[in-house]
Amino acid sequence: MPTGAVFDTMTQDVKLNGLVNVLDDLEYPISQDEAVEQCDDVTLILADGEENLGEIVADSNGERFASMDDLETEVFNLLPRHAVGEPYQSEGEG
Repeated sequence: MPTGAVFDTMTQDVKLNGLVNVLDDLEYPISQDEAVEQCDDVTLILADGEENLGEIVADSNGERFASMDDLETEVFNLLPRHAVGEPYQSEGEG
């Protein structure tokens, strides 16, 4: 079983800035189905709410991700607009 199987046993809450740590635990290249399965128990804590990482990856049109960077880019492209806060707001505000 791939190294990312650690997510099968417990739910993990992760702030958006910790996404890279979760994705780094996966073995690449990885299929969309494998990524969905291994990320299904991860909840991303966003600026306004939360989203299930597995569901975000499931919404992708990509069938395979060659690297962590590919998957990370896809996740950020699929996040709802409110995920990172108000438009034009820097991370230092609020």
